[in-house]
Amino acid sequence: MIRIRADRDACVSAGMCVLTAPGVFEQDDDDGRVVVADPAPATEELRRGAREAVGLCPSRALSLDRIPGGD
Repeated sequence: MIRIRADRDACVSAGMCVLTAPGVFEQDDDDGRVVVADPAPATEELRRGAREAVGLCPSRALSLDRIPGGD
């Protein structure tokens, strides 16, 4: 299992996360910065999208932590 974290102060509102993993990430309606909608995605498809989004984030505002005993 993974847990997703976002540093909203580092976010530049590029939206790559939302485009890559819309089931996991959203953008704040007020400022466009990342909102983690699903911090611990249950399906492999969502986890795969989250990993890809972390790698694509231009500001490196996203990170993943492994939760012991998970996948």
